Amino acid sequence: MTFYDDIYPFYPRQRTPFIFSGPLLAVILVFLVLAVSFLLILPGIRGKSRLLWMFRIMISSFIGAVIVAINFTCDWAEARTTANATYKSFSNAVVNAEIGLHVGLYGINVTLRGNPVMQYNETIDYNEMFSWQDSIEKDYEEALEKGLPNPILYIAEKFTLNSPCGLIFQYKYSGRYASATLWTAFCCWVVANILLSMPVILYAGYMMMATAAFIFFSVASFSTIMNLHPCIFSIGNGFFETEYSHSFWLAIATGALCAVIGILLVVFHCMTPEKVNEAFSVGLDSFEDEDMHYGEGYLNSVCFDGVTTAPSLSSSTIEHIS
Repeated sequence: MTFYDDIYPFYPRQRTPFIFSGPLLAVILVFLVLAVSFLLILPGIRGKSRLLWMFRIMISSFIGAVIVAINFTCDWAEARTTANATYKSFSNAVVNAEIGLHVGLYGINVTLRGNPVMQYNETIDYNEMFSWQDSIEKDYEEALEKGLPNPILYIAEKFTLNSPCGLIFQYKYSGRYASATLWTAFCCWVVANILLSMPVILYAGYMMMATAAFIFFSVASFSTIMNLHPCIFSIGNGFFETEYSHSFWLAIATGALCAVIGILLVVFHCMTPEKVNEAFSVGLDSFEDEDMHYGEGYLNSVCFDGVTTAPSLSSSTIEHIS
């Protein structure tokens, strides 16, 4: 490859940049379909219960979608810098580019975008995914075979097993524990929705509080283990260090929302259980059945010669009316 003169080496395998997470897209579509399906039944709900049902559907769908989606996002922690760095191996060409590192629970996403994008007759716009779910060594070897730019290889090398930084261990295990607690939070969310539909309001509030607790456990797992040995990346004349990003703060906000909902359900159920039961339509079906039964009895009254006669009432019915 050193025989090439101002021409970058030819690699037989064409690069396939990471664009969007397939599992994340599937999660978004599934919860959108569920939300739309539940909204379609709203016209069949009468009275003020319609607004409460719509509010419950939207909030519950948002919480469930966030809990599942942040498992597959790549922005729990991020770092960006703009630097002048060598572009390819066996070449002295230096490019000005924006370098980004995005850390998720299952891997990292490294971006490289030239400033401007077209430099040296080549489009510098890379977005590469490295997963440590099985082994990041294989992805790193494939990156070497593809001939990815030096900044991307430098960042990926920091997460290999032979790196002295040991980033693979702290990020891999923190992501594993955070993901496990998030899936537990999702199970608690499912149980809470089942209890709200039964409805058992008090225990539904307890399960929403449990959902918030497991979300906070996942956030604590990621933050504490990630900060054990912070590593500073130095590329060219620039350096950067990872910081918490969108998914991390979204998880905290969702956990706080679940905690508020759970506490409100428990407090309102203890203070005004009748109003809470009325808001969640507890016992309304039985009351409507009794009203229709008595209404049918009066409608079945017979009129003979202008005299209306009502059917005889039992003693229990008279006591209920009184």
